[in-house]
Amino acid sequence: MRHAGIAAAFACLVASLQPAAAQNAVTMIVGYPPGGASDLMARILQPELATALGRQVVIKNAPGANGTVGAMELARARPDGETVLFAPGGSLVLTPHTRGAPFQQSDFTPVCQISAAHVVMMTQQDSGLRTLRDVIARARENPGGFAYASTGPGGTPHISMISLERLAGIEMNHIPFKGSGEVMQAMAGKQLSLFTDQGNLVRQYNLHPIALFSEQRASEFPDTPTMRELGFDMTFTIWSGLYAPAGTPEPVLDRLEEACAKSVATASVIEGFRRMDMPLQLRRRVEFTAYNKAEYDRFGELVRSYNLQVQ
Repeated sequence: MRHAGIAAAFACLVASLQPAAAQNAVTMIVGYPPGGASDLMARILQPELATALGRQVVIKNAPGANGTVGAMELARARPDGETVLFAPGGSLVLTPHTRGAPFQQSDFTPVCQISAAHVVMMTQQDSGLRTLRDVIARARENPGGFAYASTGPGGTPHISMISLERLAGIEMNHIPFKGSGEVMQAMAGKQLSLFTDQGNLVRQYNLHPIALFSEQRASEFPDTPTMRELGFDMTFTIWSGLYAPAGTPEPVLDRLEEACAKSVATASVIEGFRRMDMPLQLRRRVEFTAYNKAEYDRFGELVRSYNLQVQ
């Protein structure tokens, strides 16, 4: 009986310690599958963010509907600094403009922007598509049948392609995937040959960059023209950052912001993003909030101008 009492007391002690450890961890939601660009960036950031916060940071992948599942999870989280979302901003600023949107801008508080990647239209080296003219010609040969991939409806790459369709007077077949890894498998299997997404995938998978949705040419792609050069005046960037639930107290937001800024400046994050060919761009809370609002307004105008139906 004495041994049983000791064992019971020890079990109670362990049980009492486990919740404390769990409560001491910050959950960083990633709304995409493991292995994709968002997940990789989050995992590069994770240890430095934990050091800066002085707390464990646990990544939770919640993929689905181009980040919507993860965004909804953050919207339901308590505003206490225990839960943050690492996400590309495209779906966050566009989804609230769509019919039946499951969340609104008011559900989130921007904390800091971390990266800003080029949006690139890309294809396999042997696809026969070398220029935008080739893409448009292929689309006109098979109206509504020429397929292109994205990592989900409503993200920046998807909206980039819808904008091109409207301006070029073409119609293509949008095939959404859960993440870039799935797209690469489909392209390797020759199931499709056109993908628009973050430019770091070009070198990673030895793809051919067709055009950039940028204001000017990029040093990473000196021979690749911009859409503006090709007669289509549109620019898009895939920017990613940290968000907290609406209503998070200012002191908590201050701590998260400072930790984010410190993390982005560390050698391991700088080198990790360099290896990914992912440009770092830090915007602190005030500037990021203003930028987030400007992009929200711009995407709303696109929805109205093009009568976009994002599904």
